Amino acid sequence: MPSLSWINYLLLVLGCLSSHGYSQTLNLPESLQPLFTSGVEALKKGDLDSAEKSFLAVIDKGGRLSFVYNNLGAVYQQRKQHSQALTQFREAIRLQPDYVSPRILAAVSLMVLKRFPEAIKELEYAAKLQPGEPMIRLRLARAYEQTGDLFGTVEQYQRLREINPKDPEYAFQLGRAFMELAAWCSQEIGRINPASARLQQSIADNYVYQGNNEKAIVAMKRAIQAAPKLPDLHLALAQLYAQQGQTAQALQEINLELTIVPNSLAALTMRENLKR
Repeated sequence: MPSLSWINYLLLVLGCLSSHGYSQTLNLPESLQPLFTSGVEALKKGDLDSAEKSFLAVIDKGGRLSFVYNNLGAVYQQRKQHSQALTQFREAIRLQPDYVSPRILAAVSLMVLKRFPEAIKELEYAAKLQPGEPMIRLRLARAYEQTGDLFGTVEQYQRLREINPKDPEYAFQLGRAFMELAAWCSQEIGRINPASARLQQSIADNYVYQGNNEKAIVAMKRAIQAAPKLPDLHLALAQLYAQQGQTAQALQEINLELTIVPNSLAALTMRENLKR
């Protein structure tokens, strides 16, 4: 299965992420419950042929319930027969629109088939039903990534951080998503206005990351030429000068920054430190 652990996959199949849960089997006629249970046990063991046979028999004998179609779809999905799986998941959703599991599993198959807009639609609906479920948010973030929706990707990782703020993986992925969004913004700024101050500032930042402060200073000067009154630019140039040991130039830029933002705590603090 793509990107789903076997344990989590079984949780979805059995409906454990849904408030309806596995207790839905109580809606089955008592005579069909052993047959359905045998299908579930076969699916757990990876015996897909026996599982398919059991679930089809349950349906044939009148057990046309959403969770039965959900599990039959899981059988086909495990075989990588995604079109057949989708047919079963669609029927499960039709019978019970608020059943989360078939929506998530349908999204998995749709993503394998590269039908990303449809996958996103199912996951967005699932997220409305269960907004606090991390698995839904994670798959939705990945679906947005596949379609190049950087804003959507950032939003989902932000929600994951809210759900579990101590998870380092979510923090890492959110940071990565922000970096990709920032890179896209820089490209768009460059396309619309190649002389933009923010673009030149971004170029300067890249030189800093490369350890080339001299080129960063040149780029930052270009940014200031493009927008001499834009806050923080003189401060950033002052920091570059200070790192190069050019205190006089740094103080000059700090004073220019303070003419733009007189109460800038960062500029005032830096000026005080430079004068010591």
